[in-house]
Amino acid sequence: MAELDTSGGGKKGGGKVRSKKASTRVDLTAMVDLAFLLITFFILTTTLAKPKAMDLVMPDKDEKQQKQEPIADNRSLTLLLGANNKLEWYVGQVTKPIEGPTVGGYGKNELRKLLEVEGKKVLANSGKEMFVLIKPSDQSVYNNVVAVMDELNIVNNQFRAIVDISSTDVALLKRDGLYK
Repeated sequence: MAELDTSGGGKKGGGKVRSKKASTRVDLTAMVDLAFLLITFFILTTTLAKPKAMDLVMPDKDEKQQKQEPIADNRSLTLLLGANNKLEWYVGQVTKPIEGPTVGGYGKNELRKLLEVEGKKVLANSGKEMFVLIKPSDQSVYNNVVAVMDELNIVNNQFRAIVDISSTDVALLKRDGLYK
């Protein structure tokens, strides 16, 4: 039990005779209980911050289960993520592109429109969905990778891969001023 004792002290020596004050006793138990109840209430009713996470499906490490099928050049779109929040894209291979290379941005008017238009072209020509290769350079930022993945989710593209960028791709980015 918590209490506050405010009794007058003892005698300190000579002097005038004063009347002894009655000690006041305050029981603080109820206030301590109330404080803990309030703390508990606010902790339990506060909304905790929900973690922001993106689901990624990673391949198995077992080499026996890794079966890579070749993808036709007319079905593959490559996104090279460069510096200054810019990207470069092409369809096919970097040495002999079917379409591109073209410099663009990450907005819904640029990247999303590109993904929708190219996806419809691939679906009309081959009857299969487009495969998107994302190649971030060391000049790009993490936010750019997240923006690309978000746009792919918005256009409902299921076939994508984040792969290492090649020296030929880096040379292409340097040529167009997206790599320092």
